[in-house]
Amino acid sequence: MRRPLICLVTLQVTAAPLVIALVAGQPPASGVHTAAQATAGRAAYQANCASCHMPDLAGRSEAPPLAGPNFMNSWRNRTTRDLFEFIQSTMPPDGSNLTADQYLAITAFILESNGAPAGAQPLTATTAAPIGTVASGAAQADAGSARGPRPPSDAAGQPAGGRGQGARGGQAPGGGRGAEARGPLGVTVEGTVKNYVPVTDDMLRNPDPGDWLMVRRNYMGWSHSPLTQVTRDNVKDLQLAWVWAMNEGGANEPMPLVHNGIIYLANTGNILQALDGRTGELIWENHIGPNAMVGMSAVRNIAIAQDKVFFATNDARLVALDARTGKRVWETPIADRSKGYANTAGPIVIKGVVVNGLVGCDRYGNDGCWISGYDAATGKQLWKFNTIRRTGEAGAETWGKLADNLRVGGETWIAGSYDPDLDLMYWGVAQAKPWMRASRGTSNFDNVLYTSSTVAIRPKDGTLAWHYQHAPGESLDLDEVFERVLVDIGDQKVVFTIGKPGILWKIDRKNGAFLGYKETIFQNVFESIDPKTGAPQYRGDILEQQTGQWVQSCPSTEGGHNWQAMSYVPSAGLLVIPLSQSCMEMSGRKIEFTNGSGGTGADRRFFEMPGSEGNVGKLAAYDVKTMKEVWSREQRASLLTAVLTTASGIGFVGDLDRTFRAFDVKTGETLWQTRLGTSVQGYPVAFTAGGRQYIAVPTGLGGGSPRMVPRTISPDVRHPLNGNELYVFALPEKAR
Repeated sequence: MRRPLICLVTLQVTAAPLVIALVAGQPPASGVHTAAQATAGRAAYQANCASCHMPDLAGRSEAPPLAGPNFMNSWRNRTTRDLFEFIQSTMPPDGSNLTADQYLAITAFILESNGAPAGAQPLTATTAAPIGTVASGAAQADAGSARGPRPPSDAAGQPAGGRGQGARGGQAPGGGRGAEARGPLGVTVEGTVKNYVPVTDDMLRNPDPGDWLMVRRNYMGWSHSPLTQVTRDNVKDLQLAWVWAMNEGGANEPMPLVHNGIIYLANTGNILQALDGRTGELIWENHIGPNAMVGMSAVRNIAIAQDKVFFATNDARLVALDARTGKRVWETPIADRSKGYANTAGPIVIKGVVVNGLVGCDRYGNDGCWISGYDAATGKQLWKFNTIRRTGEAGAETWGKLADNLRVGGETWIAGSYDPDLDLMYWGVAQAKPWMRASRGTSNFDNVLYTSSTVAIRPKDGTLAWHYQHAPGESLDLDEVFERVLVDIGDQKVVFTIGKPGILWKIDRKNGAFLGYKETIFQNVFESIDPKTGAPQYRGDILEQQTGQWVQSCPSTEGGHNWQAMSYVPSAGLLVIPLSQSCMEMSGRKIEFTNGSGGTGADRRFFEMPGSEGNVGKLAAYDVKTMKEVWSREQRASLLTAVLTTASGIGFVGDLDRTFRAFDVKTGETLWQTRLGTSVQGYPVAFTAGGRQYIAVPTGLGGGSPRMVPRTISPDVRHPLNGNELYVFALPEKAR
């Protein structure tokens, strides 16, 4: 087994000598940085850090706050040198590096944003002043300063909730990673999809074999194509048909839609394009706005119905575009952007109702979190289902003594599935925030509904049919939010799902009854799982956790399984699942129970999973009847795409090491592979155009733990730091 590698997501403070002599508890006579450094640091921060940590340094999701009481709770007793070295060794998470002067400037900006005064001497790499002696956690009251945090804003620099209009020129330094990216909004390339055929409800329920009309292709969430032109015998002849360069920056994890040979492709920065599937020719393009990277800026899926394409923007709006021309038809807010809300998953359309989830629900004092439905014709909101139970709602008592304003989390950042016969949707709900019970103030008896659950919802009115909670009171960011795959096994209607603990769950989709489970990787979070009810029993030290104490667990927040969806192969009765093998230690922070606070509230450090021999990636197949593992293949590089399978018995998957491969679904044997420009990431799809079958797959960078953890424990797997693209493969014309 390779030696475990520890991630500097938190610092191990060394006994470096102080360069500046300080009296404990007293601020220095002059600051440890210069005003010029802090000014330069603001620019570098906005270009490279603000998309995740926010323009006001408030943090979001896996990016912790960098200003205020919660920052000081973590950093008060550490030094400026610790902060500089932490930023230099771990940020930005896409693996790019800044100069030492830029890292020092960002450190100076963070210090000044926490009330540290500027001085005459510049901050250096060896300056080691305890942060609690130079900063208070309160921003300086200098209204004219170009430094220090500003009121919450969106990542385009507009007031929170605003979108901005018109051409704003240029793009931010740093490759568009930051908060100041600008450009024209609206239709930037005009064109018309010729001979467009409206997508009816029946077409959504029974899609044409050559189309890919929704998230994971069909309502059942199979990520499976009925196409057979590419087979085990000829897949070795696949060749590149064309490639399309996509918008750079953000987390590129798209799932293209295809209708009648036209690809609808979502780019980071809220850009939607229509492309000819045969040639890659651009037909139209719309910069929906903001032209910026809000959070990870991932757009994992879009939806199509009738004559409209539906796009959920990263600043929590739902927009309908004309599928023929790309022109805006309507838009409606999903949530108030000023309260930290955002989006990563797009909608699913069911009988004229556009259903969408929500992220960014982790700040105290917000409005909760929800799944919501909208009229496809007008954008009018029809219903809301609250995933966080508050006073007066069923399940409110499961949050114990927490006040309503402190009940946060419960995001729905992967689109759900739908059973047309039962007329029920199935959504996964993420964990409560902050991540650890000790930080959020709940007890071991508080299940915090409906977090870490499957919820079955009626799409017409948003009412709950049933719920099943996989991990009551989940406490290590091992959420169960991912895809729900619907399978009929004889007369039994089943919903399968797998979350970060790597446990494959089998649930009756009529009533939510537990049917079985399978551990797909090594896990030591649960001491046992009740074979009759599925109720897990946490380890004792997890239950007894306290803030500031490290808790070890396998798997890590990379997840045994994450957003990269599994595929169901109906002919073989197999689920083919991309898995990851890594472990971590987590330490909960002390969180201020005030509005605007909250967040994830924990530090982490990662290491290799025992018994994995350093193989982070695992691809495995499981029998849906018996839940037994049929085959598995392990590799050093993590798998960063969903699995695509086809009716010809082959599957496709891509990884961090730039490899896109085809494999035999019955054995896992590699049948064909190629190296692409950068890491292969997103959702591969199969479609036809002009009678020819194509396989399309995105490449890209960015993302949370699925990128951060491999960077730490498998740094030998290298890839370029740009290359958001769509690659499209086909057989040679003569081979068809």
